[in-house]
Amino acid sequence: MKYPEGLKYTEEHEWIRVEENNIAYIGITDFAQKELDELVYIEVETVGETLDKDDIFGTVEAVKTTSDLFMPVSGTVLEFNEKLDESKGDDPTLVNKDPYGEGWIIKIEITDLEELEGLMDAAAYQELIEE
Repeated sequence: MKYPEGLKYTEEHEWIRVEENNIAYIGITDFAQKELDELVYIEVETVGETLDKDDIFGTVEAVKTTSDLFMPVSGTVLEFNEKLDESKGDDPTLVNKDPYGEGWIIKIEITDLEELEGLMDAAAYQELIEE
């Protein structure tokens, strides 16, 4: 299982990668996609909205279950990965194939950078998973 350095992780199995300034990408972890198995649909209807930390920003649907996606930090949802979008590329399995790269789910503008302090680094997330 992969636990890339340089990302922050949540107990709900989302990751966040901060890019320049306060722009970040969010997705689900390798662990989460393996637990869900093959994803068949990803829904994000929050583009343009400003959400608080722990708010639901979308859902992922697998063959057997649907799971909510939670904001790791407060921010404005700027973009939904069009490769996952049903009306564009429609390939939710990208999350299964490359959860930390091409399978990112949303791009946000962080409104409170201090909230990053409360998230786990790769070592802490790995410890959580392997308990």
